[in-house]
Amino acid sequence: MSYSTVTPAQLAALLSERILVLDGGMGTMIQQYKLQEADYRGTEFANWPVDVKGNNDLLVLTKPEVILDIHRQYLAAGADILETNSFNATPIAMADYEMQALSARINYESAQLARQACNEYSTADKPRFVAGVLGPTNRTASISPNVNDPGYRNVDFDTLVTAYKESTHALLKGGADIIMLETIFDTLNAKAAAFAVLAVFEELGQEWPVMISGTITDASGRTLSGQTTEAFYHSLSHVNPLSFGLNCALGPDLLRPYVETLSEMAECYVSVHPNAGLPNEFGEYDLSANEMAAEIADWAKQGFLNIVGGCCGSTPAHIQAISQVVAGVQPRQPKLPSHRFCLSGLEAFSLEW
Repeated sequence: MSYSTVTPAQLAALLSERILVLDGGMGTMIQQYKLQEADYRGTEFANWPVDVKGNNDLLVLTKPEVILDIHRQYLAAGADILETNSFNATPIAMADYEMQALSARINYESAQLARQACNEYSTADKPRFVAGVLGPTNRTASISPNVNDPGYRNVDFDTLVTAYKESTHALLKGGADIIMLETIFDTLNAKAAAFAVLAVFEELGQEWPVMISGTITDASGRTLSGQTTEAFYHSLSHVNPLSFGLNCALGPDLLRPYVETLSEMAECYVSVHPNAGLPNEFGEYDLSANEMAAEIADWAKQGFLNIVGGCCGSTPAHIQAISQVVAGVQPRQPKLPSHRFCLSGLEAFSLEW
């Protein structure tokens, strides 16, 4: 086992040359395989005491060929960066399936599968990268799940840190080049994830690039925990990420003003991976690959983008169309840093926190 040696400086050099393409929806693609309970269980979990259908992260153990096939489809479509199939693979989220003890293994295997696919498709002029995904978990440290008890929380900061540290270690051991905090709806959860990631870097004596991506939940223009794009950025910019971005919840048309705002202020690279529109009455996404790519093409021409891909509803066809329209377009240049102290990640985090 050896860790990836990709550095923020190496990725920054590539990002200064061109817009990089992220992959698309994993859950969307898994649905196309029409897997049943027995498929999710496989032989190892045939007698598991609770239903596991819907635990898509488990498929890296029970149906690795499906996940590998999806990764390969996105790479063939032009993706530069693959996200690991580990969105819910923290002990906290895995508790829904009584699979907390499998969290580290799932994260490791998800990184290994993405690493295998990237190695197959990487060339000297088009290297491919693995982004180890840390999802938001299914709990929030900022908001009570009980309307009758506003002070109640079903998770705390330290519990989140412990869970995220385990997942980060496993993703890096599995071969992740990047750690991605994505679909953030609660900034306090994200702070716990960021603290955990930086702590792991310190333990290992090495730093990896970090991507941060939040979610504007609706037309209010705020995250679930109530922050505007500007506030969300300033709350986490002390992590000094490689990129800061937005994903999920909205299609490209509704997400546009927030992408523009972020592009005007971010002192790092900007990433975006929107949904393929809003879901229809059947929960399906109707925005075609060409329609989505047309919006992305304008973003690129306006100088909003450094990294772009798709989230819910997007497929390899969407990623191929996006890859084609951003090819040859000059990437956004990050804003010059404002005057601030030069601190290590954890030092800056401690002052912020």
